[in-house]
Amino acid sequence: MERLMGFPLVLAALATTAHAEEMSLSIAHQELSLIPVAEDLESPWGMAVLPGGLFVISERTGQIQTFYNGERQEVAGLPGIHVEEQGGLLDIAASPEYPDTGWLYFTYSSGDEDSTATALARGRLAGDRLVDVEELFEQNRRSEPGPNAGSRLAWMGDDTLLMSVGDRNSPDRAQDTQDHAGSILRLDPQGLAPENNPLLEDAGYLPELYSWGHRHVLGLAVDETRNNVWAVEAHDNGRGALVLVERGERHGSPVEEGSDLLEEAASSDLFTEEEVIQPAYRFPEDVSPSGLAVVNGEHYPDWQGNLIVGGLESEQLYRFEVNGGDITDMEELLDETQGPVREVRQGPDGYLYVLIGDESGTLYRLEPEE
Repeated sequence: MERLMGFPLVLAALATTAHAEEMSLSIAHQELSLIPVAEDLESPWGMAVLPGGLFVISERTGQIQTFYNGERQEVAGLPGIHVEEQGGLLDIAASPEYPDTGWLYFTYSSGDEDSTATALARGRLAGDRLVDVEELFEQNRRSEPGPNAGSRLAWMGDDTLLMSVGDRNSPDRAQDTQDHAGSILRLDPQGLAPENNPLLEDAGYLPELYSWGHRHVLGLAVDETRNNVWAVEAHDNGRGALVLVERGERHGSPVEEGSDLLEEAASSDLFTEEEVIQPAYRFPEDVSPSGLAVVNGEHYPDWQGNLIVGGLESEQLYRFEVNGGDITDMEELLDETQGPVREVRQGPDGYLYVLIGDESGTLYRLEPEE
């Protein structure tokens, strides 16, 4: 594994049993433990940690599970979801005004076996059901179900919502500013383009676009303290990138050989190399980054402003030190892996939560040891 100036952590993993067990991490600055919070998850994808200790977890296979004090409850009332390959129920996030509004936002594959689109909806929890469910947004072009449908959600400080849409396995579409595929969108709480979106008044651009040229964004986080938006995207070759997202800009999804856009790009100055925002960090092979959190919680005093990233293929956690938009150090956090890392989030309690596993997954809380 390539590193910048980082060094591996030492992980002492307890023997695996039918239930996930606590794991201790010995690091340079403090002792940490991964504490199981929720287990036996089927193809987990996203999570929302709500005030009061309620965990809401989306399973790609089409279910929402809630956990409170160790008790599980499956939630009914979801809209029609088409599950196929990488499509299905995707990310979930609570409104910043959740204590007042009760809104939960989620993304999913809308459609059927012939074609699907990534859609955004919201609903309110009422016991074991979602009520007041309404679809707010659907990408403007449907396509064959399955590949690179994935989506992540992240709230900005002004209560606008960032939503990523995968390129549907078509790099050409990621370069097309009249196609939502391969982009990060900025929406208001009703799913509409805010009046101050960066490309709203520009001809040839969809009004919802915040950035474009992405492949398959599987981690998205807003650093309100430093006014940065970060994303990680997986590429088909198993590699991936950590991206500092620039509003209103084209990012570095490659135009592949044989693409119709290759000749067009070579014969015009519409997209020059200088106009493409390059990643802050390119991962080595067999990582497939997924999950991203900015650390601002009081429980990790030596990690303030750091980024925590997961790996699907590598089954690893990474800590990045950041100076402005530059990566200055990278550290691998796990010496012994527990499965593919799907998502990393910081909860309202300031703790980091890590979703690990595929067909059978576990949600862990990363706690400092006393």
